[in-house]
Amino acid sequence: MSLEALVAEGVARLGETAAAVLASPLQLVAHLAAAIAIAMVVAGALCRTMLPLRWLAVGSNLGLLVYGALHPSPITLLIAASLLPINLYRAVELTRLSRRVKGAGVAADMAALWLRPHMKARRFNAGQTLFNKGDKADSLYLLAEGRLALAGIGAEIAPGRIFGEIALFSAEHRRTQTVRCVTACTVLQIHESTVRQLFYQNPAFAFHLMAMLAQGLGKDVERALATGPLRRPMADAAAAAEAPAAPEAPAADAPVER
Repeated sequence: MSLEALVAEGVARLGETAAAVLASPLQLVAHLAAAIAIAMVVAGALCRTMLPLRWLAVGSNLGLLVYGALHPSPITLLIAASLLPINLYRAVELTRLSRRVKGAGVAADMAALWLRPHMKARRFNAGQTLFNKGDKADSLYLLAEGRLALAGIGAEIAPGRIFGEIALFSAEHRRTQTVRCVTACTVLQIHESTVRQLFYQNPAFAFHLMAMLAQGLGKDVERALATGPLRRPMADAAAAAEAPAAPEAPAADAPVER
């Protein structure tokens, strides 16, 4: 059979199928649903994030479910019915997680309030040391009452602030500062294992810890620039930029005024 005959036969069969679909409302709905499902599959393949991909998969499953029921096509119906609950469950799960993450920025400011039930209270007298620089870190703390100071730099910790988080996530797992009580203090303590559980389970707490880590590291960099070895090169560079340019030496063959 020639190529022209094959093309003519294909066009004829396509016309017959189109006529049969248009003649039956059920077939028209079935094929429209299949076309929408295919479009959603293509759109899902172009998605870069998981959430829209899951919802597009749910839509394509529904379209193929309608097609399989009305056409009818038992295999298509079975496949769509099997995939629909899986994709629907994952889509709902990702949607809830997305909402929790969006609300985490607001909830992070209140993290210390719901963190307290997981913490144990400890009381210290004025002058006592909570921990020393270089000690092994295994807990996170929150100052409930009193005044605490970082002995190495003289800065104070404000009441209600969570502290001691940097050492828990550092590679050395050692305290970076010595903390002493300026006055009698009440400190709430939570173990590292509980901290890690809350970190993975609650986006608000994770965001709060990341914000504190970034703030603490930023202050460390500022102190290093102000007092550390980085200050001298930067100061020398600034002085060189502000100093007047030295006069150029005369060329060897240029006349020298006397």
